Amino acid sequence: MSKKWIDQPTNIRKGEELELESLEKYLLDNIPGSEGPLVVEQFPGGASNLTYLIKMGDQQLVLRRPPFGTNVKSAHDMGREYKVLNALSKAYKKAPRPLLYTEDQQIIGSSFYVMERVQGVILRSAHGPAKDLPPATIRSIARSLMETLVELHAIDYQAFGLADLGRPQGYTERQITGWTKRYFKAKTDEWPEVEKAAEWLNNNIPNETDDALIHNDYKHDNVVLDPNDLTKIKAILDWEMCTLGDPLMDLGSAMAYWPNVDDPKIVSVKEQTPAYLPGNPSRHEMLQLYAEKSGRDPGNFVFYYVYGLFKLAGIIQQIYYRYHKGFTQDQRFARMHLRVQALGKQAWLAIQRQRIDDLGG
Repeated sequence: MSKKWIDQPTNIRKGEELELESLEKYLLDNIPGSEGPLVVEQFPGGASNLTYLIKMGDQQLVLRRPPFGTNVKSAHDMGREYKVLNALSKAYKKAPRPLLYTEDQQIIGSSFYVMERVQGVILRSAHGPAKDLPPATIRSIARSLMETLVELHAIDYQAFGLADLGRPQGYTERQITGWTKRYFKAKTDEWPEVEKAAEWLNNNIPNETDDALIHNDYKHDNVVLDPNDLTKIKAILDWEMCTLGDPLMDLGSAMAYWPNVDDPKIVSVKEQTPAYLPGNPSRHEMLQLYAEKSGRDPGNFVFYYVYGLFKLAGIIQQIYYRYHKGFTQDQRFARMHLRVQALGKQAWLAIQRQRIDDLGG
């Protein structure tokens, strides 16, 4: 595999620079064996927590901090993410090892943590390296994604000391009411289908099916693939929303990122994700694979799929709200409100037809 496939940082985006002098001093004082000068670059992906490459001598580390101008503190809890990684990395090889965490906002203006860098391939879009992969490889990567999600849901979180990470009982209802409130708090446009989906979800909340450690943002660009075998996953990234809850809610979130080739054109962003490329299983096939590997009955999965779409719409709406209010000038966010609209239409179609596939036409 060519080195060009390894995920690489780029220049720091305007408005997202770090205070280098105070950061360098803090790192030199707290990371054994570190030496200057400090060099910082930024990884291009991610629209929520920001990720930077930290170079200090021969060391290459990763720094994670909340986005600038956020108004949802609970969604960017650096301490929570550090706690999860610190616990899991001791025995779960796919959790990167964190090195330090601080709440001292005098250093870079926010809390942050530093972890090891796991070098590998991240398939961020359908237009990057993924487009050159044969359909058989794309299908094998999809299977690995689902098998790793099943593996994650099977972790004994109590044995890792994470029993206090969340409250599984009542999790589904809290998520629906919580994301409904967050969406309306960040609302900027009138998208009727999004609001109708929110109403339907609130009126159709099922009982929890099980409890597990769940990631809550599981997708192609949050895993690192082995450059020597792309069908193997080296690490899972971005644990900021990890908690304890119903694993079907986590699966619904993952399927929100999984377009089918016959999805209606209203979901105009579907071509951006590697999950759209030829060779990928359909959502229904992925659901069957999860059921087979986990032994769980997904039941009527429409609720969980619609929840995933609505939650994703809420996340994107919060990001767009920051751009709309001028808290960030990142032009990637300028048209994100249209993605919110598309997700709402997809959710409403799934509700009307009571299925997760064959939504086109």
